[in-house]
Parts: sequence; C-alpha cells; structure tokens
Amino acid sequence: YNHIWTLLYIVFYMPWFMWLEKTVTTDFHLVSMQIDYKIPFCEYFIVPYFMWFGFIAVTLTWFFFKDVEGFYRLMGFLAAGMTLFLIVSVVYPNALHLRPVYLSRKNVFMSAVHFLWRMDTPTNVLPSLHVFNTLGCWIAIRRSEALRARRGVQLGVSVLSAAIILATLFLKQHSFVDVSAAFLLAVALYYPAFCFQ
Repeated sequence: YNHIWTLLYIVFYMPWFMWLEKTVTTDFHLVSMQIDYKIPFCEYFIVPYFMWFGFIAVTLTWFFFKDVEGFYRLMGFLAAGMTLFLIVSVVYPNALHLRPVYLSRKNVFMSAVHFLWRMDTPTNVLPSLHVFNTLGCWIAIRRSEALRARRGVQLGVSVLSAAIILATLFLKQHSFVDVSAAFLLAVALYYPAFCFQ
C-alpha cells in the first residue's frame, strides 16, 4: 500500500484550515444570492448532510484497497480542489448570514442541526467543499470500471450525492454561490484529474 503517503495531505490541510477558522471571524465578504432567501430551511436534510462523512470515507477506503489508479486520481482531484479552497479563503475571506435566527420547533433533527452549527462556523464557505468532495467521489465511482456495471451502486450514489448537495442549501450551510463555485471547480479539475494520461 505505497499509495498511503497521499493521506499525508491532511497534515498539510488541517492546520491551514484551522488557522482560517480562527482568523476569519469578522472581516469577510458575505456571499449569497436572492434565491438563497427563497429556499426554505428544512432540518430533515441533516440526515444526508451527516451521511457525507461516511460517503467520503467509504469511497476513499474502497478505492484505496480496490483501485489504486482510481485512488490516485480521486486524491489528486480532492487535494487540488481543497488547496484552491484554502487559497480562495485567504485571498477572499468569505462567510454567510443565512442561518435562521429563531426556530421554534424541537425534534431530534433540530438538535442535530444545532450541534452542527455549534461545530461549524458559517465562514470559509466558498467554494463548498461538501459539494466539491461529493462530486469528486461521484465522478470516481461513475468512472470506475469495477463499479460502472453495478446499477444499484450507481443509482444509490447518485441519489445520495444529490441529497447531500441539496442539504447544503436547505440547511443554510452554503449559498447558491458556494454550490455553483464547487460545480465550476469540479468541471475545471475533471479532465486533469480523471482523464489525463
């Protein structure tokens, strides 16, 4: 498993990201569009939102053990996008003010949302890594020769990916700007990461 060295990227990424979380607190640009205020808040999307963590972990683990070339391509895609995200956050500090100030309803889903909001600040949101990494894993699975013929897997991954992306909007974790930027970044990195020989 010589390709395990690629996981050292987290040692590069996490300190930089944590530094951003501590420094980008007041002086930032607000990113949003009119459509963001028309999208209703829906706490039930917390389920696919949290499923993202398992989706990314399972996908990386599968490729690590089953498809080394696919793993390298996926890691290259993710690392490039996440590094560009860090650079954007430094050059253009950004944040959101979309989270509802007051929500009267109480249920287990709302409790999970409040937990999320306590752990994750609404800063450094452009582009949405939740969306970008989801797209990366979806692309890798769609292109995998071993998984391409497994229609159940392809359908399940597509539905889950769509739900995760929608969750970022319905939970007010990201704006339409962040999501669109993630799609554009994924398109820009698709060929060099997945098609270049």
